[in-house]
Amino acid sequence: MSLKEKLERYKEDFDLFETANEKMEYIFDLGKEHTTLPAKLKNDETFIKGCASPAWLTYECKEGKLILKGEGTSEMAKGMLTLLLDIFSDNSPEEILSFNPQELNKLGIVELLSPVRQQSLEAFLQKVYTYAKKCKEKL
Repeated sequence: MSLKEKLERYKEDFDLFETANEKMEYIFDLGKEHTTLPAKLKNDETFIKGCASPAWLTYECKEGKLILKGEGTSEMAKGMLTLLLDIFSDNSPEEILSFNPQELNKLGIVELLSPVRQQSLEAFLQKVYTYAKKCKEKL
């Protein structure tokens, strides 16, 4: 499934909710599916600088795709990471690098995030694009 198809699937999910609280509950529910990283992968290199709560993001280039894994510590970070990892992981570096992050606004959740959480989203995206560039260079 392409990045845009995944984004559209989540947009349809978020459109089902009428209130901001319902959308936030959905994000928290996604966090219940959150995975963790082995301790050895949580280091300065994988740490997402600029996140409101500690979070880490790793990558692997596999068969022309960028595979992302991450871990967050707060309930909000866990939910957002689960959502964003599902959208961005397992896509080609080219698809990720050509993606306009403003498209995430279509989900109707970015405006629900506090300014600090919006900065966390930006920090996550910067890390994803850095990893996508590294992966593209290896191809």
